Amino acid sequence: MKLGARTGGQSPGIATYFEEASERLALEDGSRVGVIGGGPAGSFFAYFALKMARSAGIDISVDVYEARLFDQRGPAGCNHCGGVVSESLVQLLATEGINLPPTVVRRGIESYVLHTDVGRVLINTPLEEKRIAAVYRGNGPKESEPVEIAGFDRFLLDLAISAGANVVRKLVTGFDWDHGRPQIMTPDGAESTYDLVAVAAGVNSHIVKTLNSRDADYQSPETLRAFISEFHLGEATINECLGNSMHVFLLDLPRLEFAALIPKGEFATLCLLGDDVDEELIESFLATREVKACFPGNVVPAPVCHCFPRINVRAAVRPYADRIVWIGDSGVNRLFKDGIGSAYRTAKAAAKTVVFRGISRADFERGFWPECRNLIMDNWIAKLIFGVTTLIQRVRFLRRGVLRMTALEQQREGRKRLMSSVLWDVFTGSAPYKEILLRTFHPMFPLRLAWNLVAGNVVRTKEQGVREEAQ
Repeated sequence: MKLGARTGGQSPGIATYFEEASERLALEDGSRVGVIGGGPAGSFFAYFALKMARSAGIDISVDVYEARLFDQRGPAGCNHCGGVVSESLVQLLATEGINLPPTVVRRGIESYVLHTDVGRVLINTPLEEKRIAAVYRGNGPKESEPVEIAGFDRFLLDLAISAGANVVRKLVTGFDWDHGRPQIMTPDGAESTYDLVAVAAGVNSHIVKTLNSRDADYQSPETLRAFISEFHLGEATINECLGNSMHVFLLDLPRLEFAALIPKGEFATLCLLGDDVDEELIESFLATREVKACFPGNVVPAPVCHCFPRINVRAAVRPYADRIVWIGDSGVNRLFKDGIGSAYRTAKAAAKTVVFRGISRADFERGFWPECRNLIMDNWIAKLIFGVTTLIQRVRFLRRGVLRMTALEQQREGRKRLMSSVLWDVFTGSAPYKEILLRTFHPMFPLRLAWNLVAGNVVRTKEQGVREEAQ
């Protein structure tokens, strides 16, 4: 039966549907996609977009613009990151059939050591599984010896290439519109027009500020300055002083939000996050006895390299428009933690949207924005959690109680480790901040904390005794 006969000749709704469908912005056979940035967000997007398009029977091409060479040591291959892949992301990648090879993982992190001025405590990984990976984003610090390793970003970019992506080894210097389609410009004067552009350049790239559009709603994220440095200690010293633990410092220093020392092969990576980290804060941190105790002879050596990258602390405004989407930390990122995991989530959500929905602003609103909104809402809770963490840093009374409660939990096998699990996921970023907050509502959590606050301060376990419990 013909369509007109079936509808009695009254088919304005159906006619309108097909008319609108023909005008929809969508990828089709022969569509060209440009990706600015070949870091995790860009590589994940290219990989998933090509795989999903293939499954949907759409033949597209993807160009990834990345001038940085991730197989080089030092600044040429570095992407200015602490290089910790959370356990939740390791598991998510495994479900995608993506397993990190030994050449990428510099060390498996199996525990955390929390350092405070009233003692320290060892926090073992839940279920004693070695699931956190310490990696180099590039190919190691500039003074490292050539070894058979692969940077994490190179591994992901190779993954995108294996899916069919083409890497353009050029810096993106400009962006414009060509009859309603996005156009990418490079230093050699080339201008390439695409049906869709995904911006994955990161907040440390000049192009993100360039893309603050006058006629669209996008505004780049708010940022703070962090500090990352590398210390060459040698593998034997790393094993003796740091082991397979990531060392986290909860110290009463103004403007310091988070500090960690991460073992990687022959090097240790130091990350400081806070309210615009500067030389004064760095010197104050390195001068503390808790930090010095992590180095041989209680002497902090000179770093072989360091940088002051910007980090996303407030999401971009409207990270999408017709034919363009911002992913990774150029758009929405988790506060202070799991930036690589955020890149994975936003990149996959964007890829799914452009393949199965479309590439218009409305399509991104329905398919991509919900993932971003979840991250933003979770970051509101994160600010509350980090506010409590800051209070603990400032109040010695609280530090004693938290340290004692955690140390006792680590001693007792088979019991629910309430404080330990909260601290573990705050440090690793492995769980949503909402989930972390909900754990503190367990009826036993405030009771145990109250008792340990009393026992740790009034009854007063000796500081050295707490250290023995923790070890």
